[in-house]
Amino acid sequence: MSTDKSQNALFVAVFKLIRPLARALLRNGVPYGAFADIAKRAYVDVAMTEFEVPGKKSTISRAATITGLSRKEIRRLMTVEDDDDQDRVVKYNRAARVVYGWVHDKQYADKDGQAAILPFEGERASFSTLVKAYSGDVPPRAILDELAQVGVVECASDGGIRLLARAYIPTSGEAEKLALLGKDVAGLITTMDKNIHGLGDKPFFQRKVFYDNLPQEVIPALQDILEERGQNLLEYLDQWMAQRDRDINPKAAGTGRKAAGIGIYYFEESIESIEEGVAVSTAESVQNNEESAQGRAGEIVKEDAVVRENSK
Repeated sequence: MSTDKSQNALFVAVFKLIRPLARALLRNGVPYGAFADIAKRAYVDVAMTEFEVPGKKSTISRAATITGLSRKEIRRLMTVEDDDDQDRVVKYNRAARVVYGWVHDKQYADKDGQAAILPFEGERASFSTLVKAYSGDVPPRAILDELAQVGVVECASDGGIRLLARAYIPTSGEAEKLALLGKDVAGLITTMDKNIHGLGDKPFFQRKVFYDNLPQEVIPALQDILEERGQNLLEYLDQWMAQRDRDINPKAAGTGRKAAGIGIYYFEESIESIEEGVAVSTAESVQNNEESAQGRAGEIVKEDAVVRENSK
């Protein structure tokens, strides 16, 4: 594929990527100027840390050349303090680990193997010992307040603490949930970038199933199927990975250190019907009617194979 065609395809992809991001930014009162400044900072950060000339130290002049920004602007951006979201991410991880231990650790299960109702304090099988085992030195009351706020636990009149959900999801609109927007979307884009450019020995797993003419009546059933089977898969993977994570299981064998994750998400689009009820997605352009009739009736897209073919 020629450079011009590749760049045009990239511009189209970036526009589609930015639209939902712009929606989230506007919903949270972020003006364009603030977004543009963040984009500049990202350009400078990547240019300085990932695009250095082999054997040479990164320089402001080099960053200016590849980003198109002035050296004065790059110096200014490099002095801006980074609003690190690490504290929010750590808070999320610790709360999620507590829920994980409650669900999977037999010490905190009842006689039926389900998450037991726990007293707040006690030497054995209490909420405090659970937090200590799975969340380190964080005060148990802080974790309890967070889990109660998002509806994951409830406190009974007798002081017992009951688990209501098998997963921890931050409250909508909170900083913790917005921090996940950056981490989760960044992970997906990094995977796609690796697969498109053939980085590494093996492409990362990347799949999607998509139909564009579903009646609205089947959507609730589809969501129920995904919630049940998707949750079961994630819980299996969660348990498998936790057994091999050296923070949770210090006895786990192995060398080096890697961070890895698997994400499952659902998306839905409104479709405009035209020409005798043929539904066409407003988010995709149809290049060939014959290919569309054959391929869009129901397609499991293997993106890793597609992007590797396109990159040849």
